[in-house]
Amino acid sequence: MAFLRSAVWRVFSAVRPPLSPLCRTSTRSYSSEPTKEKSVPYEKTLKQEDGASSGPTKPLPRSADAVVIGGGSLGCQTIYHLAKMGMTNVVLLERDRLTAGTTWHTAGLLWQLRPSDVEVELLAHTRNVISKDLEEETGLHTGWIQNGGLFIASNKQRLDEYKRLMSLGKVYGIESHVLSPAETKDLYPLMNVDDLYGTLYVPKDGTMDPAGTCTTLTRAATARGATVIENCPVTGIQVRTDDIGVKRVKAVETQHGTIETPCVVNCAGVWATKLGEMARVKVPLIAMHHAYVVTERIEGIQNMPNVRDHDASVYLRLQGDALSVGGYERNPIFWDEVSDKFAFSLFDLDWDVFMQHIEGAVNRVPALEQTGIKSTVCGPESFTADHKPLMGETPEVRGFFLGCGFNSAGMMLGGGCGRELAHWIIHGRPEKDMYAYDVKRNEKYKYDELLGQEYTFDFPPHHDVIKNECLSCRHSVAVFDMSYFGKFYLTGPDAKKAADWLFTADVNKKPGTTVYTCMLNKRGRSEADLTVSRLEPGVANLPLAPEFSGDAYYLAIGGGVAEHNWNHIKTVLQDQGFRCQLTDHSENMGMISIQGPKSREVLQEVLDTDLSNEAFPFSSHKVVIAAGHQVSANFIKSGEFTLERMGVVYKAKAHLKSPFDPENKRVKGIYD
Repeated sequence: MAFLRSAVWRVFSAVRPPLSPLCRTSTRSYSSEPTKEKSVPYEKTLKQEDGASSGPTKPLPRSADAVVIGGGSLGCQTIYHLAKMGMTNVVLLERDRLTAGTTWHTAGLLWQLRPSDVEVELLAHTRNVISKDLEEETGLHTGWIQNGGLFIASNKQRLDEYKRLMSLGKVYGIESHVLSPAETKDLYPLMNVDDLYGTLYVPKDGTMDPAGTCTTLTRAATARGATVIENCPVTGIQVRTDDIGVKRVKAVETQHGTIETPCVVNCAGVWATKLGEMARVKVPLIAMHHAYVVTERIEGIQNMPNVRDHDASVYLRLQGDALSVGGYERNPIFWDEVSDKFAFSLFDLDWDVFMQHIEGAVNRVPALEQTGIKSTVCGPESFTADHKPLMGETPEVRGFFLGCGFNSAGMMLGGGCGRELAHWIIHGRPEKDMYAYDVKRNEKYKYDELLGQEYTFDFPPHHDVIKNECLSCRHSVAVFDMSYFGKFYLTGPDAKKAADWLFTADVNKKPGTTVYTCMLNKRGRSEADLTVSRLEPGVANLPLAPEFSGDAYYLAIGGGVAEHNWNHIKTVLQDQGFRCQLTDHSENMGMISIQGPKSREVLQEVLDTDLSNEAFPFSSHKVVIAAGHQVSANFIKSGEFTLERMGVVYKAKAHLKSPFDPENKRVKGIYD
């Protein structure tokens, strides 16, 4: 790697004063301001010269059905699909020029296969739009290059994953092939295959051009009646409160006028957080430095497929007769102070951060060791906590939609997500199951932290423990702490009307009944499954329940979807004008599940009620006395009698022998 390292040092030295080796290794130096000199692949086509127009490129309309903010991949795809679906009184506002923020410097890779069937469909639509639809509509070429893609497997588990991807691809008609190391060498002669188990080859993967794609999208959108305005920064979002206290979008403010609109779509990339603050909406993403380098000419690299090595966290993108080399940084640099004037700009590259990609690339294509670096590209990119985008209407303000946080995948997901976002805006819901992307999913649960320790391509570290627990539950009894579940009360004069509207099953059985039911949206598609318990009138025996005189219901909802369900129910109550309240006590109440063939025997030891099938039939609920104590609001609030992981410390005595666990495989406790 000596030659490549020397090339790296030449570029490194060109953008900062020379340092001695000791100084260079002792400190990390980087800048969060734009570099003064840039050598980037798109400079001649995208960099704006001094003296460019300082005002809007078109007059602002007084009103619009929707205003899309941000002229990158998602903004352009969204306005294109809105116009194509018939909403033509729409406006796109870009503070500088199209692609000026993060889109212009993207690598533009498109891989058709992902582990999620929904994502495969989203990617397929993007590919159709840029490779076929736009050219047919406008007669313009988007810059799409179909040179194929290779996924590298350097271990058996990774190759098994790729075989599953190939099977998924067959369902959707995506051609793919699992290649042996020898077959991979025939396809890509410059590749080192000595450490490979195999590869997954997708011939119709390729590369997108950000400038060509966004320009063609906006041409097609304006041809259908949409308006695209550049050089027009947004300075504020007006929000009104309606007659029932719901906050809704009212207008978009700029230095050059105000556009009244009931719908704003935040596609502002790393600037999405600042735009959200204008409407007092929290947008949970962060900005990071994200980089790649472009090599000098490599003999024999022409027409090779793009390469993705997930284990080495590196990609090799064909760029004519050279390669772009990049990947996800394991120790990224955060951009804490996002500048409003940062357009078509880059950061200095931090080689200490980037060198991991160089090493992985040289291992995969040894010819790179004798290849120089022509240019570096280090720009801002937005990332989210779970590496999934943020889409949909926000819970804080109705009519404020997100299309941001795409984790460097905005180009390849843009077409599919732009279509779903447009459908969301027009019809109130996306066509596909977009739960994983829905901003309403963003609720922090301690359970997520526990699961995070178990992620692996192999069996998790506690696999044997889990096995024993499963067998105990099947043959004896097991106790589950399900306190992360959502616990809501639905009360008020129209509670029965709301329940009839919300739930597919008839939940209006006699009080004391619990019904397992689905919740559908207005298109008849499933939103959730949950249990609904109709409560006895009165509040004496109901912990934390609000006062009510008529019908009331207790809802128990899976913890991972509780926030999403809460927002769906609130939206229905608002839209239908039901006079009822939804109260959330998820953090104030615990939930314990006791399951297995001997579960009734365990409960009968501590409860004062008859648990026989006749006395306590399936789908029933009761408020009971447990171990001499009746659960009440006072107990829950004070913690006088509660369980571990509800934030309370209590004494416990070891139970040396349990009839339900004769081998004492688990530690048992009796609560004082």
